[in-house]
Amino acid sequence: MEQPQHVPSEATIAFSGADNVGKTKQIGILARRLGSQAQSGGALDEFDPRWARIKKEGMGIWWFEKGPIEEVADVLASSYITRAKQKVTAQVRFLDRGIPMLEASLAGTVGVRERLDVAHAADRVRELLSPFQDDIAAVEAAEDGVVLIHDPDPVIGAQRSLSHETSVTPPYVTYQGHLHAHINRLVDEDRFRVRIVVGDRRVVAVQDAIRRSLHGAHPFLPARALPGVHVIALGGLSESGKSTAGEYLRLRHGFGRLKIGHLLAESALHAGIADPYALAPVVQAELIVDGLDRYCAAHHFLDRVTIESLHDFESTAELRRMLGNQLRILYVDTTQRVRRERGTAGPDDVVERDKVKEGRGAARIIDLATDVIDNDGTRLALERRLDRIALAQRWLLRRPVTAPVNSLGLPVRLEAYLSSLLDRIGQEPGLIDLLVVTGSGARGKYQHGWSDLDVFAIAEHGNLPAFRKILAGLEEDLGGVKLGLTVLSRDECRTGAVTSRLLHVLTLIGTGSLTPLWCSADLDLPAPGVAHDVEASVKAGVQAAVEIRRQLLRGAPDLRSLFKVTALLAKIMLRFEGAECPSDDDALALFLQREPGNHDDTRRGARTDPAKAEALAHTVLGHWLSTLSSPPADV
Repeated sequence: MEQPQHVPSEATIAFSGADNVGKTKQIGILARRLGSQAQSGGALDEFDPRWARIKKEGMGIWWFEKGPIEEVADVLASSYITRAKQKVTAQVRFLDRGIPMLEASLAGTVGVRERLDVAHAADRVRELLSPFQDDIAAVEAAEDGVVLIHDPDPVIGAQRSLSHETSVTPPYVTYQGHLHAHINRLVDEDRFRVRIVVGDRRVVAVQDAIRRSLHGAHPFLPARALPGVHVIALGGLSESGKSTAGEYLRLRHGFGRLKIGHLLAESALHAGIADPYALAPVVQAELIVDGLDRYCAAHHFLDRVTIESLHDFESTAELRRMLGNQLRILYVDTTQRVRRERGTAGPDDVVERDKVKEGRGAARIIDLATDVIDNDGTRLALERRLDRIALAQRWLLRRPVTAPVNSLGLPVRLEAYLSSLLDRIGQEPGLIDLLVVTGSGARGKYQHGWSDLDVFAIAEHGNLPAFRKILAGLEEDLGGVKLGLTVLSRDECRTGAVTSRLLHVLTLIGTGSLTPLWCSADLDLPAPGVAHDVEASVKAGVQAAVEIRRQLLRGAPDLRSLFKVTALLAKIMLRFEGAECPSDDDALALFLQREPGNHDDTRRGARTDPAKAEALAHTVLGHWLSTLSSPPADV
C-alpha cells in the first residue's frame, strides 16, 4: 500500500522593507516559481473600505497632513489584521509588508507630523496601537518575517530609496529618513527572522539569498536561484550567426543551449498565461528568468547556458537588471550584405525578417551588449572569439609573481645565461610579457648532458625579430645546452589556442607551482582549472602513446626520447588519479608501485640501457592501452 505523502503545514511569509527595495519583485519571482503552491495576501487597501475615500481625497494629503493620526493608525492596523485573518488556501501565503512594517510606517509618519525623534516616535506608536496590541502580537507570531534593507546605515538606505523616485516632496524625504531608522531599530530588536542587505546586488542574487535563508524552515521552497550559473544571451539580426555561436558553445564548451521562445512558453504554461508575448517586456523577462531557474534546477549539473535569440530591447534591458554579472549579452554583428548571402530562403527573406526584429528593438540590443563579435569573417575567427568569451568565465585571471634566477638551482653557466637574457629583455620594454623556465630546470632536477633548458615565453608576433636577435647574441653562453623555447601570444593564452602541454604550463603558473623569472606589470594570465588541465591531458597521452611505438619500432630507439615520453605518459595517467608528479623519476616510481615485484632497477637503468628502457616503455604503454580495451564479447 502506498504511504501517504507528508504535506508541510501552511505558512505565511511576510516581506518587509522600505520603498524601492524590491519586495514586490522578489515575492513575484518566488510566487511564480511555486505556481499553485503560492498565494498572494493581497494589497492592504483591499481590507478596509475607508481606503476608497482616502484615495479620493489624496493619499499623500491624508497620510501626512489632514488625516487624524488616530485614524491613520486605525486604518493601517485594521487593514493589517484583517488581511492576516484571510484563509490560506495554498501551501504558502506571501505578504507584501509584514506586521512590523505597521509600526515602522506609522512611526515614520508620526515622526514627520509631530516632529519626534526615533525613540519618542516609537513610544507614540505603541500608544496609538495599544487597542490592537493583542491582535498585532498574534498576527506577528504567525508570520515568518523577511526584511530587505538597502544598507545597514539608515541614512544611506534612505538615499537609495529616494534615488529611484522621479520626484519627491519634502515631507516624503523626511518620512523616508524616519522609516529607515525605524526599520533598522526593528531589525536590532530581532523582529524579523531573516535580514538581507540588498545593496548593489542584482535581483536574482537577492532572490538566491532569500531562498537560502528560508529553505531550511520551509523545505517546499526552492533551495537556490540560479546559483553560480553563467548565462550568455545571443543577439543579432537574421542570419548573423547566433545559432552557429550557440551550437559551438554547446559542443566545445559544454553550455546548455536554450531557446527564449521555449522558456517563455514553459513559464507561461506553468503560470496559466495564454499569450506571454502580449505581456509587458519586464514581465516577459521575469518569465524568461523563471524558465531558466526551473530548467537549471532540474539540470543542477549545468553551470553555464546560452539563450537565444534576443529580439526585444526592453526585455533584454530587464534581463540585465535582474541577472547582473551572471549575464553576458553577446551581439553577433554581421553586415546585411553577408547576411543576405547566407540566407537559405533568399536575400529578400532576410530583409523581411529584419523588419520584424528591428521593430522590436533587436538592432538596439548592440547598445546593451557585453561583447560584440564582428562575424563578417571566417568561422575560425568567430570560434576563437567565442573561445575567449567562454574561457573568461571559467579561467580566472591571475597576476604572476616572479622569482630570481638563483632560486632554480641551475648550473652556474645556465644561471649566467638566464641573467644576461633577463638584462637584455629589460633594456627593451614591451619586448616580452612573461618568461618562465619549465621542465626539469624548473624543479631542481636538471641533469647536465641529459636535460634541455626548456623556456616558455609570452610575446607578440611583431616582437619576434628583436627577441631572436637577443637569443642569437647569447647562444654561445649556453655551452652546447639545447634551448627548448616555446612562445605564445596573449591572445593565444586567453582563447585557449594552446597544446595540452602548454595548457598544463598555464595551470602550473596559475596555481603558483611554476614561478616566472619575468612578467610584465600589466599581465593578467589566464589560469585554467586543474579539472580542465586533466581533461585536456588526454590529447598529450594519445601523442605520447604514438611516440612510444614510433621509438620502439626503430632499430635503435633514442634512449633519451623514449625515457622522457614514457615518463610523460605515466605522469598523465597519474594526473587522472589526482597525483601530480613533475619529476620523471618520481612519476615512474609512483606509477610502478602498482606492478608486482621491484622495478627500481629497471627504472634507474632505463636512461642508459636500451633493454630496460624498452621494458619500461612496454609496461607503461600497456597500462594506457588497457584503459581503451573493450570487454570480451559474450560467447
